Amino acid sequence: MLSIIVPVRNEMDNVREIFDYFSGNLKELNFEVIIINDFSEDNTFEEAKSLSNNYENFKILNNQKKGLGGAINLGIEKASGENVVIMMADQSDSIKDLIRYNDLMASENYDAILGSRFLGNSKVEGYPIQKLILNRIFNLFVKFIFWNSYNDYTNAFKIYKKKALREIMPLISESFNIFLEIPLKIISRNYKYKVISIDWIGRKKGKSKFKINELGSKYLFTLIYCFIEKNLLNIKK
Repeated sequence: MLSIIVPVRNEMDNVREIFDYFSGNLKELNFEVIIINDFSEDNTFEEAKSLSNNYENFKILNNQKKGLGGAINLGIEKASGENVVIMMADQSDSIKDLIRYNDLMASENYDAILGSRFLGNSKVEGYPIQKLILNRIFNLFVKFIFWNSYNDYTNAFKIYKKKALREIMPLISESFNIFLEIPLKIISRNYKYKVISIDWIGRKKGKSKFKINELGSKYLFTLIYCFIEKNLLNIKK
């Protein structure tokens, strides 16, 4: 089974589309979607619970520890599938790439497939220019620090074996920086992974929860933490 973790906060206008997005495009897969309400201030949770009565394969949970880190940890804990993928509620990631992820995990013995929006075959639309520039600078810095060729650490959309995710716990990041922590631990601990190109389209509805000016110190903390783990604690798979 494939478990798809979708954290949501104040996404009431998008909830029905989230249900249709997965149920309409994944009919050939054995999957579950775990929607985790991260302390929404609107009726996201109530709307999701109501819709779940009419859709199969959806779990609706309330986050117990505010922040994306808490939501992702809860999703991993409650996932029933052998493989776990993280996707955002804005539907910016491609269903076709999700199916490719799942096929690769099924056909080859990988612990993770790490997608990149910045390879030759990738297509990116609607990426805010300021965010794009900062993203590329930061990812280049991470590549240099960890001496690795991967170039899209910070994107959430990746797939992992649940077993590997459980082995790299605890995941200590509280916000979007958890999406940096997970692939850094996978790479540093020598899990078997493959990098592929993926597509990305900017959100069409609602507001992004990503705040650059609020997250810089958190990303730096995660980077230092993972660097210490890799080089001083010498933790291996």
